[in-house]
Amino acid sequence: MALCLNTKDYLLIALKKLPIWIQVFPLNMLLAANTCAAGIPILNEIEVRANGRELLGVANSANEGIVLKEQLDQRTVYRPGELLETVPGLIVTQHSGEGKANQYFMRGFNLDHGTDLRIVVDGMLVNQRSHGHGQGWADTNFVIPELINSLHYQKGPYYADQGDFSSAGAIDMRYVNKLPMGIASFSAGQQGFIRGLVAKSHSVGGGDFLYALELLKKDGPWVNKEQFRKFNGVVRYSHNTGKTKFNITAMGYGGRWNSTDQIPQRAVDNNLISRLDTIDPSDGGEAHRFSLSSALEHNSSYGLTKVSLYTLHTNLALFSNFTYFLEDPFNGDQFLQNDKRFQSAFDLSHAWINNFAGFALENTVGFQFQNDVIDNGLLSTKRRQKLSTTRKDHILENSVAIYYQNGVQWLEKFRTVAGVRSDFYWFDVNSNLDSNSGTVYDSMTNPKLSLIFGPWFKTEYYFNYGSSFHSNDARGTTTTIDPKTGAPIDKVSPLVRATGIETGLRTEVLSGLQATLSFFRLDIDSELLFVGDAGTTIATRPSTREGFEISTFYKPSDWLTIDLDYAFTKARFSDFDPVGSYLPQAVQGVGKATVAFDHLGPFFGSLQFRYFGKRPLIEDNSVRSKPTITLNGQLGYRIGNKIQIMLQAFNVLNSHDHAIDYFYTSRLPGEPAQGIDDKHFHPIETRSLRASIIANF
Repeated sequence: MALCLNTKDYLLIALKKLPIWIQVFPLNMLLAANTCAAGIPILNEIEVRANGRELLGVANSANEGIVLKEQLDQRTVYRPGELLETVPGLIVTQHSGEGKANQYFMRGFNLDHGTDLRIVVDGMLVNQRSHGHGQGWADTNFVIPELINSLHYQKGPYYADQGDFSSAGAIDMRYVNKLPMGIASFSAGQQGFIRGLVAKSHSVGGGDFLYALELLKKDGPWVNKEQFRKFNGVVRYSHNTGKTKFNITAMGYGGRWNSTDQIPQRAVDNNLISRLDTIDPSDGGEAHRFSLSSALEHNSSYGLTKVSLYTLHTNLALFSNFTYFLEDPFNGDQFLQNDKRFQSAFDLSHAWINNFAGFALENTVGFQFQNDVIDNGLLSTKRRQKLSTTRKDHILENSVAIYYQNGVQWLEKFRTVAGVRSDFYWFDVNSNLDSNSGTVYDSMTNPKLSLIFGPWFKTEYYFNYGSSFHSNDARGTTTTIDPKTGAPIDKVSPLVRATGIETGLRTEVLSGLQATLSFFRLDIDSELLFVGDAGTTIATRPSTREGFEISTFYKPSDWLTIDLDYAFTKARFSDFDPVGSYLPQAVQGVGKATVAFDHLGPFFGSLQFRYFGKRPLIEDNSVRSKPTITLNGQLGYRIGNKIQIMLQAFNVLNSHDHAIDYFYTSRLPGEPAQGIDDKHFHPIETRSLRASIIANF
């Protein structure tokens, strides 16, 4: 390869070196080389428009992709977190009140409320470490769907810029800087649903000022009305000078709710309660989130520099009762989990191209810092009134990461992307029990490698290898005494490594089609889990997950889109134990199908099918969940250019399937003191309709 590249060469390199999420925007920063001085390209500015769906020559694996705003707008979602189901193989569900973080399932994981699935919204990490209810808590209730510009997903531990919680995958959602027109939306429906939204942007001082306000209430189909109330607000100012772009954004969210948690199957079978009822109607919670963030990008002849900085404050009070009267036959087993925190983070990266031995090298170096100041607690309660304190902790958690990634186009049909990432963690726990206090330090370095071959006949082939990690709850790294029983327990490792290998392909062999197929294996050293319900951390056994995923996005015409995906995973503990080798809650088969149409005169709409497969509920696989099937849809009509009316239908088949299933011991009044082992389930919501009117101004 010549030292001085032509315009086409540099355009290709520049596109590949930018993060995928940037490529869905018009780019005014890249790159035409006309002359060379001392081997240094002289770059002139041109405009590039990239199709975010067409990733041949851009993506580093078969498991990454982009969901554009048009596709997100076509989705019928019962709650904001379900937008993430546009990621192939990912299931998003709920086992409690609407204000609680969702449950996530992907690649043979029950990801609980977010562990091993890294979620970022507008540059801010959503997952919360050392959280009062569980490690990696990822609450997306603050997201306003109409403001999302794109969703970028990557699966597996193969990406140097992705750190904590990314072993199964990472999702990055970005907000728009500017709306083409203002939005005034009002929706009403069954189950006490009412939602209003106003959003608008204005040109101010050479930039754009954006604001949005959302108000929502919902009761759900439950006997114990959910009484979910929330507000969301966003204010943003952005400015783009061509070579330099920046924004500053303030967000605020508040919610409160009653919970209908999972219920025992025997209570329904014996007609003690209906399937939509609850055992403890005083369960519920309240949450707040306030953030201030800023991001800057600067492009020059030296490369692309990105800086982001944010600080946020969150507060959660969560009342739950999963075992009813097992531990306290008189007062019941309800408990309160508190979590208050200030979280701050700073990210810096620089990407550039240089030449070595006739090859153009695409380089990225990055630095990431995060600080969490946390106060959380676990208390016994009755009807939301405090009875006793199990534990209280003040936690300081700091982390620093550095990474480097290098891409080389060795041959016309062969390129590599290699990287390395090092993470450093400091934990400082001050517990109400001195034996559970202490300070801990840990670090981990993880390599990454991707080999990309092709394309041949519009088909590209990939081989990926890498390792990543999730951090464990800080309290588990210092706890020596069980705060409930007083029994001695072992500390756990702060960081848990996961190693993955994957091969796959991506094809656009047919016009309008993008399809991927991948086969993967992921090994985790230990399924470490902080049990927020008990206030202790347990280290479970090593595990292995093997599977495949296939996804197709087909647009045969301007008015029709077909989106299909299916994933299957075999998940097993990798050591021997007579209790069994199955991972409880490990999802096996997941399938989704969406058909959407638009531009059929004034009509538009979509239909979504989802299959959530059977799961083992205990290690010997003797107790299993049933599969869950849902069907949602919407139909809309445009009145002129600025008004739309829309009807949405959820659970069209009115299925009585379960959103989630568990198997554990609980006790109802009058049952034996040792309790009864039983299935516990949370049903999916019954069929409901919502009508909306959306006006643009």
